[in-house]
Amino acid sequence: MRALLKSQILKSVWQFGQPEQSFHRSHRLLYSPIFKQYEAVSRGEQPLPEYFNFAKDVLDKWSQIEKDGKKAFNPALWWINGRGGEVRWSFEELGIRSRKVANLLLDQCALRRGDRILVVLPRIPEWWLLTVACIRTGIILIPGISQLTAKDMQYRLQASKAKCIVTTDALAPAVDSIANECPFLQTKLLVSSGEGERDGWLSFNALFKDAAASHSCAETKLHDPMMIYFTSGTSGAPKMAELSQGMLDQLVKTFFPLLFRLWLDLTPSDIMWSTVDTGWIVAALGTVFGPWVFGSCIFIHNLEQVQSATILNTLSRFPITTFLSVPTMYRMLVKDDLTSYKFLSLQHCISGGEPLNPEVAEQWKNKTGLAIHEVYGQTEAGIICSTSKQMKVKPGSMGKAFPPYDVQIIDEEGNILPPGQDGEIAIRVKPKRPLGLFSRYVDNPEKTAATERGEFYVTGDRGVMDQDRYIRFVGRADDLMTSSGYRIGPFDIENALLEHPAVAEAAAVSSPDALRGEVVKAFVVLSPTYTLKNKEDLTVELQEHVKKVTAPYKYPRKMEFVQQLPKTTTGKIKRNELRDREWGRI
Repeated sequence: MRALLKSQILKSVWQFGQPEQSFHRSHRLLYSPIFKQYEAVSRGEQPLPEYFNFAKDVLDKWSQIEKDGKKAFNPALWWINGRGGEVRWSFEELGIRSRKVANLLLDQCALRRGDRILVVLPRIPEWWLLTVACIRTGIILIPGISQLTAKDMQYRLQASKAKCIVTTDALAPAVDSIANECPFLQTKLLVSSGEGERDGWLSFNALFKDAAASHSCAETKLHDPMMIYFTSGTSGAPKMAELSQGMLDQLVKTFFPLLFRLWLDLTPSDIMWSTVDTGWIVAALGTVFGPWVFGSCIFIHNLEQVQSATILNTLSRFPITTFLSVPTMYRMLVKDDLTSYKFLSLQHCISGGEPLNPEVAEQWKNKTGLAIHEVYGQTEAGIICSTSKQMKVKPGSMGKAFPPYDVQIIDEEGNILPPGQDGEIAIRVKPKRPLGLFSRYVDNPEKTAATERGEFYVTGDRGVMDQDRYIRFVGRADDLMTSSGYRIGPFDIENALLEHPAVAEAAAVSSPDALRGEVVKAFVVLSPTYTLKNKEDLTVELQEHVKKVTAPYKYPRKMEFVQQLPKTTTGKIKRNELRDREWGRI
């Protein structure tokens, strides 16, 4: 009842624009450890804190509220694997386990605050423990998707100088094949499904059993580095985008934000499920920081294979109230007979990672009665635009600017464009850079400086703002592609193709696709020494080759063999021309 009343109050607060401290006194008392500091900051009586640590300042406070009996909580983490395996951890259990992992990293892996660790794990509970443990210790987390190849991991280990890598049995052989080429790598930590050991690896399970459960959280400052994400390369190798502890403070705004409610609108009674891969920033925002700010339950299905029936059955069987996924997933789901499923608890559906087709949103609404609320963001900035529960959903729109960002559409000179004009989506960074924005591209000051134009950080995406300040996505300003929620740069694909003896030149661009929105298409110029016998056989051979050389999700689903590629006078490939041809713009 309390949660329901609190949700109603939140809605009235949003609709009338009143500050959050106008909540009824009983609700402020319920969360008094959190509201006390929030109210002081919001009234301007207290500046933003010099120090901030999500584990200490948010998770541990919820754990204390839970222990004090002030709220009957759902689990903090509820995980299933679809084969009978299940984990339910309270905030107190999460705290104990994450402290044990923190001690494991410090004592057994010999890591120290500021060291970097590459974590390549699927959707298993250990990923959440390691994420929280890194925050507790000040160790810099580098998440990686579980589809990374040996070459991908080698590049990331060499570029980041990570001292430790954590992965599973499935990827351990790939790590071993390149470990000797990574001089900074000191420790390999294996999260195994069994009790077996592997030469040269430390066993997570064995070390966890013996680790101490007492740990003093690191005193991290707002601008201390917290995470590094490798971006998708466009004209070169992936860059390392560094995010600070202050990114969370921007989201949390000292522990209970009106801001974050603009896209999640959760309460401690809610259960949120996101299907995104652990290697992407949406996983951090939607399956760690966002729900746990509100004391909500994070629900995770391991999803070794993504099938629409599995998704729909899970939404029907479990009391999930909020669902976050990519548009590709919704496109899959609306093809099913949704009348066979009853979502008894589902109230809020969110889409992100790529543009959502208005037709799909309409079909979902007609079949389920639920609107899909779109959000837009990127690795460097987190959430940039959102459509909250209380906002009108405009088909084809990503919503409005996500505070505290001042989002504008600008031209090539950095001038703000009027409503209705196509330009680049940009965030104002002067006179003061927003906390939520990435700190820098590590070891790449030139690329960092190139992201600014006048008073703005430019996202590399193009959009149009209407009179109501809703923003519609138009397309990329560069060669980056988005397929099934994955950001894909052409560089890795083209390099992989060029390693095959049949290929002389290659260009990768986006191509329209009914299910995925867009997919990768490769234009290939064959080597003069190669004799083409069968296009279909060579296409499959090259696709399999790319899957082996780089992450499998990057492989070109379409391929065309051409005599030559369009180029500039200086010899650069005109990918924009090939892309425009694919999309029927020329």
